[in-house]
This record gives sequence, C-alpha cells and structure tokens, in this order.
Amino acid sequence: MSFSDIFKSKFLDNFASVSLMDMGIAMVLAFGLGLFIHLVYKKTYNGVMYSSGFSLTLVALTMITTLVILAVTSNVVLSLGMVGALSIVRFRAAIKEPTDIAFLFWAIAVGIVLAAGMIPLAVGGSVLIGLMILVFANRKSVDKPFIVVLSCADYDSEVRAKEFLDDQTTRAVIKSKSARKDAIELHYEVRLKDDNTDFINLLSAMNGVNSAVLVSYQGDYLG
Repeated sequence: MSFSDIFKSKFLDNFASVSLMDMGIAMVLAFGLGLFIHLVYKKTYNGVMYSSGFSLTLVALTMITTLVILAVTSNVVLSLGMVGALSIVRFRAAIKEPTDIAFLFWAIAVGIVLAAGMIPLAVGGSVLIGLMILVFANRKSVDKPFIVVLSCADYDSEVRAKEFLDDQTTRAVIKSKSARKDAIELHYEVRLKDDNTDFINLLSAMNGVNSAVLVSYQGDYLG
C-alpha cells in the first residue's frame, strides 16, 4: 500500500457525512439547552450541598451525547461499534439526590433528539420540562416536617415531654426510641403550628429533659 492509498480510505469519505453547518447548529443548540438545564438545576436544587461540578456535567453531557449521536446516525457500521464501545463504560459516581437522575436523563435525551434533527421537539420539550420542574420544586409545603431529638432522664419526663409536644405542634409522631440506664433518647417527627420554634427552648428547660434538638427534615416521608 502506497502513501497515497491511505488517503483513499473510507475515513475521508466519512468526513463529509455530516455537514459542518448541521454539526455547528446541533452543537450550539446543545450548548444552549445544556445551559438551560444547568440553570434549572441550580434554581431548583434543594439538597444539602450544591455541586457545581455536577451542574457543569449536565452541559457537557448534552453536548457529548449530541456529538456521539451525530456520528452514529451518519454511519451504520460506526453505530454498531459505538454500542460495543459504550457497553464497557462503567460509572461509579454516587447519585446523592433522586432528582439528579432526572436531570441526567434530561441532558442525554436532549442530546439524542437534537442529533436526530428534531429541533422543535428538543427545544419545546426542554421548556415544558423546565417549567414543570420550576413550578413543583418551588412550591413551599405549608406543613413542613421537623425532627425533634429528645434526651429524657426517666419515663415520667418522657410522658411530660410528649404531652408538651402534642400541645405545641399539630402532629408529633415517634420515629425511634432508645433506652439506656440513665437516659431515654427519642426521635419525633413534628409539624409546627407556625414558624415559631421557641417551644424547643421551653422543652429543653423542663425537669427531666437533658437536651432537646430541632432539626429540619429534607427527606422523603409518608403521611
């Protein structure tokens, strides 16, 4: 094989399989929609610690998916090889929030739809999904749950503390209880009557109550 024969391979034929204009439009739109997903994620994040790295990943993932699907749709043989190559990829990063999975699939779906040429579907669908997430994520629960951690000296102080919680809150449900020789530790899920949390000070000052801690609960619950 001569040097000139190398440039007669299918590699050069594949160069024109995707036009530069189509590629440019797809990548620019992927960046714009990825940035939109990033802004929605940043606006609606309710976790403990915001990760700017994960937010940046959403933009990059949208563009990378678009790039891969553009290559796959232009060559059937390449699509088969891509399936085999991607099947060996394993990701070990832990997903801390359930909603992060939805944002990951959103970014991947936008990249696939854009590369398939369905621009109105990608743009319109992203706007609808973003509005839906913004509406439901920003809804403030009137009955916000809290966790009260109590340490009581004996059974009598436990009963008095429970009666006090029933009087000061709209709901007080015990979640766990551990007893030691000189102390009883209890965890109550409570719903406050208003935003006033001064009752926890009165609770901690009661006879037989060693400590009282009020913690905002951000997890999922039933009830």
